[in-house]
Amino acid sequence: MDALFDLIPLADLLAFLAAGIVLNLTPGADVIFATACGVAGGPRVGAVAGLGVGFGGLFHVGLAVLGVSALIAAHPSALMALKLAGAGYLLWLAWGSWRADPGREGRGEMRAGLALWRGFVTNALNPKVALFVLAFLPQFTDPARGPVWAQIAVLGALFTLTGTAITCGYGALAGFAGQRLAGRMGLMNKVAAVMLLALALRMAWG
Repeated sequence: MDALFDLIPLADLLAFLAAGIVLNLTPGADVIFATACGVAGGPRVGAVAGLGVGFGGLFHVGLAVLGVSALIAAHPSALMALKLAGAGYLLWLAWGSWRADPGREGRGEMRAGLALWRGFVTNALNPKVALFVLAFLPQFTDPARGPVWAQIAVLGALFTLTGTAITCGYGALAGFAGQRLAGRMGLMNKVAAVMLLALALRMAWG
């Protein structure tokens, strides 16, 4: 613990956590995705989708620590390719949700597993997350305290942990709301599809 506070003083750490929680409470792409999954699949699926988003966040933190994110950010064509890949993936998910058979069992273990994977891929393919990590985390680092990469790793892990908990909460709450309308699963699938479509457009042109 002392080593952690040597790397990042307690006051700076608390300020970072407070800022991170406020940012994570503001609905963004991760919350929209988890909410859409919760509406279509129930609270378990919504929460697991949030967990998948969290793993995607850790993926971006790892890229930032290794310096890969900075290389991608320096090449607009790479950013555009990543953005289009993410938007295309979301469009595919939206189409699948729109065409889903409401009579088919859709709130089981397989859907939860798919939500985990889709949450990871959606966040991993979102270049805005990589740019955010590069812009936000370094503000709380100081080379005089030790290796910047280690500070980014710690801050990124903490930010992802709190963000994942909040996103899982949003997804689960959306799932409970969706359960109240479980008899209208066809409508819930359409709502989820529209949310995913909006997210795809936001990623492509935002």
